[in-house]
Amino acid sequence: MRIERVDDKTVKCFLSNEELEEYEIDYKDFILRSDKARQIVQEIIEQAEEEVGYQPPKFAFDLQIMLLPDQGLILTFSDRDAEARESDQFIECLKEMKRILQRTREKIGGNNTAFGENQPSVGGGAEQENGKAAQEQQISRPSFAVFVFPGIGSVMEFAAMLPSNLMVESSLYEMEGLYYLYLLKGRASYERYSRACVQAMEFGSLYAADESQVLRLKEHGECLIAEKAIKKLRG
Repeated sequence: MRIERVDDKTVKCFLSNEELEEYEIDYKDFILRSDKARQIVQEIIEQAEEEVGYQPPKFAFDLQIMLLPDQGLILTFSDRDAEARESDQFIECLKEMKRILQRTREKIGGNNTAFGENQPSVGGGAEQENGKAAQEQQISRPSFAVFVFPGIGSVMEFAAMLPSNLMVESSLYEMEGLYYLYLLKGRASYERYSRACVQAMEFGSLYAADESQVLRLKEHGECLIAEKAIKKLRG
């Protein structure tokens, strides 16, 4: 269990797959807020107090859950006012998505065509630098994410609060009793797409921003709505 202090009111805890097995727990327990998950959360808070001087809020805190493919989970505890929380949640979301894409890129030797990245040209240094800058911008602004929800009702609530003219693309899957919304930027502006991602985390949690996780959903999950899921759930 690795705990990091983000700021005065926020800490992160990384739980490896081995630790999850040792605790006999997985991300579904945290999504569904099981008694076992509550015990682990309390243990993490106590350890954070000892190791990094974290002072948990007196009444309540935000818990964000993110699955790291083949690695484990990241739990983020925060105590912030609503306005700051919305901004910080998406910033953290983007950072984790960026890290996942960078790791994926490194594993396949930098030729990450799955995310629309091109190899640098053999030409002059300026051209290579421009290509590198474009790649970095592409990585730092992911165009899709997968969110997991505890029930179909939560997905419908999320869909109902989104603007009817939001031009994102979406698909809905069910796997092992949980519901997964594959949300793509589509023709929406990045600002509106970003806000939709933040709102998704009010009802569920970020599952992953790794294409391999989407493939896993397609292979092992059941596709309930192949396209325009948000529009169809809104009714």
